Amino acid sequence: MALVLSGRKYSRVVKASLRQRVDELQGQLPGLTVIIVGENPASKVYVAAKEKACIKVGFNSNVISLPAEVTQSEILALIDKLNADDSVHGILVQLPLPEHISTDLIAAAVLPEKDVDGFHPVNVGRLWRGEQGLFPCTPSGIVSLLHHHDIPLTGKNALIVGRSNIVGKPMAALLLRENCTVTIAHSRTVDLKQRCAEADILVVAVGRAEMIKKDWVKPGAVVVDVGMNRRSDGRLVGDVDYDDVSPVCSAITPVPGGVGPLTIAFLLENTFKARNSLLAD
Repeated sequence: MALVLSGRKYSRVVKASLRQRVDELQGQLPGLTVIIVGENPASKVYVAAKEKACIKVGFNSNVISLPAEVTQSEILALIDKLNADDSVHGILVQLPLPEHISTDLIAAAVLPEKDVDGFHPVNVGRLWRGEQGLFPCTPSGIVSLLHHHDIPLTGKNALIVGRSNIVGKPMAALLLRENCTVTIAHSRTVDLKQRCAEADILVVAVGRAEMIKKDWVKPGAVVVDVGMNRRSDGRLVGDVDYDDVSPVCSAITPVPGGVGPLTIAFLLENTFKARNSLLAD
């Protein structure tokens, strides 16, 4: 029977640790400011969950809601103001943004030391150079979850299906740091099924409901499902067919309750880290 890698349970451990560390702090509490633009329902739910998590661990939380018609220059001016505010340790601009606003330009405007999403080019460079910095929350949470369950990584063949800047690429960089042999695959990879079946660690982030079946998975592999897809019947499923794959693998993340809860937990970790770094300067 496969070990269930519950991100929901582990996120509680992370948040409890953060709460304890916050209670022991001298001086400023960690402060996170989230900017949300427009009325995207999913974004509003996600931002509300972030705010609730901040309050639970004792952070100062601030949400700035802007209308969809806000100009790019107005957002940049707001970010400049937050960059200069010593009470703000983390700045997050909720994605997606309206089409008239450049996501890349906005990400680059946030001070790297306050970039708790890990999207600033400086933090991306630090990640790939093996330096310290603030790195994307989902991949950071996945690596920590694997460590929490004492899953060996050194020397393992890791395959990541998906090449996004948010998950795929940073996941590759973090697993390289763990001494894995890393391959990035995607929709145009030749013999994708065979590549998956050779991996000791399989991380799937492609956005295709239940694409990965048991004959795609090496017996005993560790399977991490980053997908989140809504079926026509309303069921929430991942990119991996959980019921089909779980008898074959040694460990697997469920959907829901797997990788998803880790993202907010490690956003809080990044904010705490940013606070300590900024106050130490």
